[in-house]
Amino acid sequence: MSVEHAMITTGFDFEGFRVTRYLGLVRGITVRSRSIVGTVGGALQTLVGGNIGLFTELCEQSRQEAYDLMVSHATELGANAVIGVRYDATELMGGVTEVLAYGTAVRIERAA
Repeated sequence: MSVEHAMITTGFDFEGFRVTRYLGLVRGITVRSRSIVGTVGGALQTLVGGNIGLFTELCEQSRQEAYDLMVSHATELGANAVIGVRYDATELMGGVTEVLAYGTAVRIERAA
């Protein structure tokens, strides 16, 4: 399984497939902080309102990194799919956030 070809779902099954083995919890964790430039740029964007693109991009990068780490962890366990995927985020201190992606690594095969 590679990140590009992983079968990932927030559900607990895949239509047309059956789980043959549960391999356990997998997770990907990243901790990110805003740069001074990003913080100032984001603060300036709040003055005009609307989407704060600098922060949106940081959040998306953080989620993608956590997701990729989770899939790598599943690959290490021999999984070809991850079910029940969820995200969580915690602010550890001002401007520093932990992003966690987690799910259950499984082996699946086409149902007969």
